[in-house]
Amino acid sequence: MSDHGEPVRLSEPRVDIRSPFGRLALTHVLSLAGDALVAMSLAGSLFFDVDPSEARWKIGAYLLFTMAPFALVGPLIGPAMDRAKGGHRAVLVGSAVGRAVVAFLMIGSVSGDSLLLFPEAFVMLVLAKTYQVAKAAIVPTVVDSDAGLVEANSKLQLISGLAGFAAGIPGGLLLLVIGPSAVVFLAALAFGAAVIAALRVPATTIAAEPAGDQEKAELRSAGVLSAASAMGTLRAVVGFVTFLLAFALRGGEKVAELGTGLGRVAGAVPSGTELSPGDAIAPPGGTPAWHFGVIVALSVAGGLVGAAVAPFVRRAIREELLLLGSLGLGVVAGLSGALMAGLSGQAMLAFFIAIAASAGKQAFDAVVQRDAPDANRGRSFARFESRFQVAWVLGAFIPVVVPLPTRIGGWFVALLTLAAAVFFAIGMKAVGRGEAPPRLPTARQVGRQVRTKVESRRSRRSATADRGGSADAGGGAPS
Repeated sequence: MSDHGEPVRLSEPRVDIRSPFGRLALTHVLSLAGDALVAMSLAGSLFFDVDPSEARWKIGAYLLFTMAPFALVGPLIGPAMDRAKGGHRAVLVGSAVGRAVVAFLMIGSVSGDSLLLFPEAFVMLVLAKTYQVAKAAIVPTVVDSDAGLVEANSKLQLISGLAGFAAGIPGGLLLLVIGPSAVVFLAALAFGAAVIAALRVPATTIAAEPAGDQEKAELRSAGVLSAASAMGTLRAVVGFVTFLLAFALRGGEKVAELGTGLGRVAGAVPSGTELSPGDAIAPPGGTPAWHFGVIVALSVAGGLVGAAVAPFVRRAIREELLLLGSLGLGVVAGLSGALMAGLSGQAMLAFFIAIAASAGKQAFDAVVQRDAPDANRGRSFARFESRFQVAWVLGAFIPVVVPLPTRIGGWFVALLTLAAAVFFAIGMKAVGRGEAPPRLPTARQVGRQVRTKVESRRSRRSATADRGGSADAGGGAPS
């Protein structure tokens, strides 16, 4: 419940923009519309004209940079924002102001092909993901009950997807008639409107007191941690697929329409042409620009489908089964990308992963609200969202530093989500028996084990050296 006005009833399909939830929804629509317009402006600029092989090291460095805010948000900045009245609303406003300023700076960069476009684009990425963390904390404060959380997040997902489509119409016209500078100018106006909308979001306190022992125990329970691990895998896969397809569409691999053998028979590849290892699976050729639009459209559509279907599926099956099904859909997505060539494989990979991630998020939210009834929702969702954003960046980092064809990337997605599904299913069975589920060792545990082994070896070597020295001394003594 919000501190301002009546609680929002989410059983109705419409959203009242005068209500606390409606104000947040309007902010979300404008923010996501601005993000969509920025992405569209980049599609017609230097950002997608640069040689992918030359851009990889820059993108990798910026991705590492994007992890810093989320590493700080959880343990340091997060608790302070939780206890400050309007702390997370201030982040909403600040992220919108920052993106509006950066969008105005990008007008000159996209029109003049300036290399400043790269850092500006990734500052946009950082601000957009910081906004997602703050939004996740505020949602529980603007609904009438915990039961409305999944429906609220579903509505936000749906309206944000519709906002992306709606922004794409004027954005596409401006891109064709004027150019990318006009599109990013429209994005700046959208972010400016988001600032005004964010100022009207209720200035509630997310968590007046630090997390108590009971809240910490609930959030660290086996069910919540297993679900968080599964959701983190899905978010990492989204980051991986995003940059895998981005490099594929920008010439990171050849268009796989004909196999080399068939191409030679058909005359598409001259018999005297020497082919590189990358050409052995597809003939030379660039990727048409409209492929980008198809994949973006299917990604948005997949997110809408997942958000619309998840609440209905949840009524028929348990939350864990919905999350497990999302991982299974990730396997289907990976196999589609691995077995289907060219645009069809890339499109199906993007579409099914978007459905899986969207539905999986609804399932995870439901697990937290069920298994951690005494936990502060805003605080817990913000912290989990911070971790998921780090997982996204780590997943995106892989195809940036390791060039991969779409098909190889598809196999990676299929194997990773299959392993996560098996691990989650085993954990579910263990929790059902009242046992602790198996868990992979953390980085701290691995480091501790390594240090213990190193110190043990040093101790044994020191003891051996001492015994050898004593023996030498005894042998050298006069009889």
